Formats: sequence, structure tokens, C-alpha cells
Amino acid sequence: MITTLQSLRFIGVSLVVLAFLSGAAAIGLWTVSNHAWNNHITAARHAGKTLFDALAHNADLPAEVTATALPQADLPKAMAGQFERLSNMPRPALVTNFSVSLDPNALSGAQIKFAIVSPDLRYPISELALRDSRAARDTVGEVIALLANYCSPAIVLALAPGKDWTRFEAPSLWHCPANPKDYRLLAVLFACASLAILAGAILNIAQHFSQFAGKLGSQRRLGTAEAFEPTGTTELKEIISAFNAYRENERHHLAERALVLSGVSHDLGTPATRLRLRAALIEDPELRGKFEADIDQMTGIIESVLTYTRAELSTEAPRQMSLRSLVEAVVADYADVGRPVSFGDSQPLVVEGGQSIFMSRRGQSALREDEKVVIKGRPIALHRALSNLIDNALKYGRRAVLRLETDADMAHVFVEDEGGDTSAIDLQTLSAPFERGENAAATQGFGMGLTITSAIALEHGGTLTFERGKSGTVARLSLKRG
Repeated sequence: MITTLQSLRFIGVSLVVLAFLSGAAAIGLWTVSNHAWNNHITAARHAGKTLFDALAHNADLPAEVTATALPQADLPKAMAGQFERLSNMPRPALVTNFSVSLDPNALSGAQIKFAIVSPDLRYPISELALRDSRAARDTVGEVIALLANYCSPAIVLALAPGKDWTRFEAPSLWHCPANPKDYRLLAVLFACASLAILAGAILNIAQHFSQFAGKLGSQRRLGTAEAFEPTGTTELKEIISAFNAYRENERHHLAERALVLSGVSHDLGTPATRLRLRAALIEDPELRGKFEADIDQMTGIIESVLTYTRAELSTEAPRQMSLRSLVEAVVADYADVGRPVSFGDSQPLVVEGGQSIFMSRRGQSALREDEKVVIKGRPIALHRALSNLIDNALKYGRRAVLRLETDADMAHVFVEDEGGDTSAIDLQTLSAPFERGENAAATQGFGMGLTITSAIALEHGGTLTFERGKSGTVARLSLKRG
């Protein structure tokens, strides 16, 4: 049951059903509120027309409206238009006046005068566009409907021809408790909450896929040799499990190939030794030298492929280390045997930080020479990578100069030769297995050094690139920090 609930199919169908139900509920609440409000306004409009009939033609008052005659003491004030001074009026008393003609086509000028007294507002009667062309009965209906639109305990005063001022009240029509329940805001909030839930569920599912994609993109980096933990929906777990099985199968095949190559290298040792012993019996020095060179090349090719396969397997455990100390140690090894290799980082290292939201430029700080650039790496593999780059620089140039730079994310080791004829584009091409330069005939090697170095850089989250320097070609070995 739990597996079913975590299925992407089940979640997708559930989200579609939830979206449909949420939309239906929001539309239902909106429709019910509109219907109740329209009925309320329609009832008020009808009551207004009935009130006009009662004033103009002595018809019965609407059931919702009660009429009260003004006290004799208030009649002079009402006739003078001083409605705010009448007794039992709200305080403050805001008065809205209007009148309607009983017979717009006659010259008698008979009118019904109205005064609306409210403690909250003066009603925008002008917005109703009262015109002579509108029937007086409809006008009064629209005015009462306007009162019903507002939440105010208004009092309506009316003066019909031949009658005194009369007070009309209708709490069930235009007072606040008379307004129907309005669920439209609730419908909007419900729709927004449903959309937020739907968006959150979709983003959560997408986040699981994005996280796996990020881990998959860095699968060859340090610390990712172990299998990925299946998380997320059932389908994503199946993908992760299938990938784990595929990678384990590939590593198993790679280990088998390394074992075969190791066996071949070991088995070739004995016949190679016999061949060297027999070659020593050859009296012709030139022929003997060619014979021994062929033997060395044969065994060297096997050892190079075996080294590359071991680099792919990444069997060495990573640890925190000082990259500067490693570079200095490699340079010292070459200097001890008189090779022209130097560490040219005489200036303090400049560390480029991340970009701030308050500044367009990146911050920089200088490291002292005694400060170390710490990375997480495999020392033996990195030693091999640096040695390959130095050997390549010495092979195609006269000397090798190393320098070290770093920023907030990456550490870069630069190896520059002097006077090499090979361009940066050619060296980039030589990163492929068994590729050698045009002048490789006069040098030793089997075309695997840069390939191995590129694989080591990749497993450390970096790259191997080449560029033109001041005196020759520069190899940049970039490594992920941390």
C-alpha cells in the first residue's frame, strides 16, 4: 500500500483529481455566493418598486419594510430639510437626497421626495444615472438595491404628495445582518491553497529528480563510488536501483579487464625476460638494441593500459591533503635528479571569492606562502597526473615550470613548457588514448599519459585543458576544492 502511495502514477492521478475537486469547490463557492447575492439585490429592488407603489398609489408596503410617521415636532425640521436634527436619528447623520417625478410627461411637477440618513456614508445616487426617461418606480427600486449593496443601518424618509414625511426601515433588506454569506474570498483562498499544495507536490517530485541528476552528473567525483540511495517516488527508486546495478556491473567488468591485463602483464614477464637474455646473445649491437626496444615497448603498452584502467577504477581512498605540498614534493623529486623542473609560484596566491549581491566585482584575498591549499583527493593518482604533465612538458619542451592558483571553488595547477612546438589544440587532441605528437618518434611513451591525467582530473571534479603561454604551451589541471 505504501509503495502504491509513492508511485508517480498514483500521485499524478491524485493531483489531477485534487485539482479538479479544488476547482469545482472554488467554482461552487463562488457560484453559491453570487446566486445568494443576486437574490438579495433582486429582493431589495422588488421591495423598492413596491415601496414606490405604496407611496404613489396607496398600495400595500412590502413585508420587509415598516413605516413610522414622524412626530409632529419633527415635521417642521423635515420640511426645512434638517433631517440630521430629527429625533431618533443616527449620529453622525449623513443625508442623501433625491426625488422622482410621478408623471414625467405632465406639467404638474408632482414628486416624491426621499432622504436617506446613514451614520456611515452618503450614497452615490448619481452613479445610478437618474434620468427622466427612467420610470420612477424603477428608480426607487434601484436606489433600494443600492442600499442593499452597502452594510449600513440606513433610515429612509419619504414625502409623497398630500402626505406627511414618513420614516421607513427594513433591517432585513439593507442592514448588515441582511447581507448573505459571501464565500467568494474563501473560494479564492481555497483555490490559492490548492494551487500551493499542487505546486509544492510537483516541485517536491521534481526536486528528487534534480537531486539525482546532480549526483549523477558528479558520479565520477570523489566520494561517489558508493551506490546511490533510492529515494523519492517508486519510479525514481527503480531508476536509481537500475543505475546502481548498471554501474556495479560496469565496475565489475572494468575490474575483470584490469585483472586480465594484470595477468597478461605478469605472464609476459617471464617470456620477456627470456627474450632479453636471448637478445643479449646477439652479437650485432644495432639489432640487439632494436630487439630490446621492441620488448620494452610491448611491456610498456600493457603497463600503460593497466595504469589507465586502475585510474578508472579509483581504488585509492581519498583524503584531505595540501595541494601545494604535493606540487612542491613532485618538483623536488625531479630537481633531485637534475631535471629542469621548477615551482614558479613566487608571488602570493590570489584567491578569488564568490560574487556578492551588493557588488558586481568578485572579492579577492592573498594567501601567504605558508598557507596551504587543501583539497580532498587521491595523492598517488594526483602525483601520477602531475608527473605525466611534467614528463609531457619535458618531452616536447626544454623545461617545465609549475605554478598554483586557486579560487573559491577550484584549485588550478599550471604546467608550462618552454619552446614546445605542439599547440594547445594538438595537446587537447592528444588526450585521447594512444595519440602521440608529430615529434613523438624521438621520445619515449605510449600515448596514455594525458589520457590518464584527464581521467584523474575528471574523478576529482575538474578538467584538463591546454592554452598558449608566454614561452610555450600551458597545461591547466583544475581540481575541485573541499
